[in-house]
Amino acid sequence: MHPLVHRFIARHEPRHDWRVHAKSAAAATLSVSLIGGLGALTGIPLLLAPLGPTALLIFGQPNSAGAQPINIFAGYLISTLIAVAAMQVVPEPWWLAAMAVGVAMLAMLVLRVTHPPALAVPLLILTGPVDAGRLFGVLLVACLVLVALGMVLHRLPPKVRYPLPLAEEIDKR
Repeated sequence: MHPLVHRFIARHEPRHDWRVHAKSAAAATLSVSLIGGLGALTGIPLLLAPLGPTALLIFGQPNSAGAQPINIFAGYLISTLIAVAAMQVVPEPWWLAAMAVGVAMLAMLVLRVTHPPALAVPLLILTGPVDAGRLFGVLLVACLVLVALGMVLHRLPPKVRYPLPLAEEIDKR
């Protein structure tokens, strides 16, 4: 096989026991179901598309930076603030959504709180019927559910440390 082709098809994620993946998928299903059920009970639309990838990060890649609670909460907060501010300027043009994505990405990178699924928020607000005022509460509740379940379910075998310790704590060891 040509080396260039090999680079494109090579796997970059470590191999895990299938039971680890099954636990991750079950946890993601449970957490998204809980959020959906809570939404159905309250009549508040809590199920938003970016929460699926957030669940994948928390349960499938808990050691990644994007899966850490600060990245999740800050990423969604930054994206929502920028999207709501953009909507106040000129509601609905596609190019404003694109700019909001870029500005939110820049802010997350500079503040070191990247959470890629949160970059979908400006697209949700600026292209769909999402009430910007309600969005803050919806995302906060959904993130709390996901992170709390992550903290609980990662304590079940096979155990995974979540959230990761602070870099300063690791350096002290």
